[in-house]
Amino acid sequence: MGDTTSSRRPGRPSLAQVRAVGQPPEVLARGSAEHWTGDLYLRRLSPHLTRLLIPTPVTANGVTVLMMVAGWAAAGALLLPGLWGALLGALLAQLQMLLDCSDGEVARWKGLSGPVGVFLDKVGHYTVEGAIALVLGWRAAGIVAGQEQDPATWWRYAFLGALLAAVLVLNKALNEMVHASRASAGLGPLPDTAASRAVPPRTLLGRVRRVAGLLPLHRMFHSIEMTLVTLAVAVLGLLLGEELAAARVQLVVMTVLIVPVTVGHALAILSSPRLAREDAS
Repeated sequence: MGDTTSSRRPGRPSLAQVRAVGQPPEVLARGSAEHWTGDLYLRRLSPHLTRLLIPTPVTANGVTVLMMVAGWAAAGALLLPGLWGALLGALLAQLQMLLDCSDGEVARWKGLSGPVGVFLDKVGHYTVEGAIALVLGWRAAGIVAGQEQDPATWWRYAFLGALLAAVLVLNKALNEMVHASRASAGLGPLPDTAASRAVPPRTLLGRVRRVAGLLPLHRMFHSIEMTLVTLAVAVLGLLLGEELAAARVQLVVMTVLIVPVTVGHALAILSSPRLAREDAS
């Protein structure tokens, strides 16, 4: 249900009006932060898309559904062998994130924010990133393109893709487990600030995390990064004439890296104030 403020807003706003309502400082300054593409260019582009969507009957939840479809299409595009599938997947992942910026802006403009939108957004990101990881296994197996016919070989890469998808989804779910654990313990919502996620700097884990911050491998497992890495690997494979071998090396490296990333994420949560009873107010 829209609020009275949103009902008084113009049906065809200017870009300045869309930015003022859809991108308030408290949203851009959230502790969870924007994806780097949002900071760099997507938040500059999204008001143009939002301005086109506002006069239409499309709701904020409808935009979120479009975001999900774009992400699933990005995963499907990676089933196309070689450079073109990787390029299409990367472009569709960019569209997914653009729509992800725009759905919140439409919601704030029309006063339609609610738990359904949050739920759909989370379903979208979980299923899209899991699907991309799964498809990377099929891509490395070569079974869709008919590049590999020996089941004794290709099943290993399909299995690695499934393993990568499972651990990646677990890594993402750790944040949701924090919120569920706090709610079960009677604690209030977790403040969306960097301080609430900070690890004590003088501990061993704090030092490891500072070093890891110099090479943020955890970012590799978002949809945009996975598709961009796949595109870079496809270009390299094309230049070397070893496209299938390059895809297999990518899959093995990502499957190995997701394990310490997930373990480190879990340890960081346990070492931070996120689960401390003192957070309750």
